[in-house]
Amino acid sequence: MELNLTDKNFETEVIKSDVPVLVDFFAPWCGPCQMLGTVVDKLAAEVSGAKVAKLNVDENPDTAAAYDIMSIPTIKIFKGGKVVKEFNGVQSKDKLKEELESA
Repeated sequence: MELNLTDKNFETEVIKSDVPVLVDFFAPWCGPCQMLGTVVDKLAAEVSGAKVAKLNVDENPDTAAAYDIMSIPTIKIFKGGKVVKEFNGVQSKDKLKEELESA
């Protein structure tokens, strides 16, 4: 199950995580975000040794601004507190899984 991130728990759950974290930056009104959301849900059920999380950019503007989220959906993969990979738009589950496992 994916983790729901907020401005308050982002540092603890992502930056200080000792495993890679895939973060889906989304908004509930965004059609492509909804399509990617189902992909992320499935990915979260399959992945071990990493975290899969979502951050609602409307409810958490500080974190969205800090990571220059200009369009959604945006996926960022963090490792060791740093962004190591990022993608814009809808991606396939297989691609995201491969990228997360190689992070």
